[in-house]
Amino acid sequence: MVKFARPTGFQRELRKAVDEYFSATGLPRRDVPAMYLKSAVILCWCALSYWLLVFVVTEWYQAVPLCLSLAFGLAGIGFNIQHDGNHDAYSNSPFINSLMGSTLDLVGGSSYLWRIKHNVIHHTYTNIVGVDTDIDLEPLAHLTDGPPPRRIHRLQFLYLWFFYGFLAVKWHWFDDFRDLLRRRMGVSSFARPKRWETVRLFSGKIVLFCLMFVIPLTQHSFGTVIVFYIITTFVLGLLLSVVFQLAHCVEETSFKNAENRMGDWAIHQVETTTNFARRSRLLTWYFGGLNYQIEHHLFPKICHLHYPALSPLVEQICVKFGVRYSSQETFSAALGSHYRLLRSKALS
Repeated sequence: MVKFARPTGFQRELRKAVDEYFSATGLPRRDVPAMYLKSAVILCWCALSYWLLVFVVTEWYQAVPLCLSLAFGLAGIGFNIQHDGNHDAYSNSPFINSLMGSTLDLVGGSSYLWRIKHNVIHHTYTNIVGVDTDIDLEPLAHLTDGPPPRRIHRLQFLYLWFFYGFLAVKWHWFDDFRDLLRRRMGVSSFARPKRWETVRLFSGKIVLFCLMFVIPLTQHSFGTVIVFYIITTFVLGLLLSVVFQLAHCVEETSFKNAENRMGDWAIHQVETTTNFARRSRLLTWYFGGLNYQIEHHLFPKICHLHYPALSPLVEQICVKFGVRYSSQETFSAALGSHYRLLRSKALS
């Protein structure tokens, strides 16, 4: 029952500035050629890492770096290709967006359920306690205000980093099936997926099982396959978890209690989100602009390659309207801020 107030002048100024940017530059909001090239690079990166790992290397010291490479490549698909595709930010064509969004199904997640969890729930109700399921880590950890409900949470700033590594495995083989059976995420229910979406979900799980277990078992022993599956998915889960947490679960962002009437939606997005490492071209390229999380939450249907150019415009308007615009200078600074948040919530 959470509702936001009508848009204010802040939202109108943001839209006007973005419209003027695209009018002045003549650049397309979507269907950016560089995005197609980037996607090809990431997909080739994943394919080459997988081929070498499964069919070429024979020694563990060769396999471990390839596991890391594959994990980083798979995370790159998540940060870039599927993310823009499922936000309809990749192309003006619904078919291309769906195709690119389906890369998530090929690496173990459900694009249908992800769009509900991420696009609808998280992007609408960002950091609202009890509604945004992305910040609900109970009973494993406690991130919101108030004393920790469990004694173990007092050590969360130490142990939670380890559990982040199991995100991918949990997502692959438990979360999607649980949500599909319950048709509920937190307090939010959703419609039963249509036949095509159901086929895509289960087909993706089958493809993942074949890629991770069936095909490797034709070349290697069962123990070897399990060990390197664990290494790959642990690194993948750690990457996905940490990058998300640095945008919403740091000292500079705020958590809001659910109310029947909230303020301006755009101001809420800025206050509950932070950027990091904006000056790093390498991290901006790899993270798919997720280090420009404020711009992403305000304009999720614009290709992320535009975020570095839009960021100064958004920041200027925030200063004009007195809205706090948070940005960590470096990736390490953002990590430190997340650590301090975990510690402060544990000791509150």
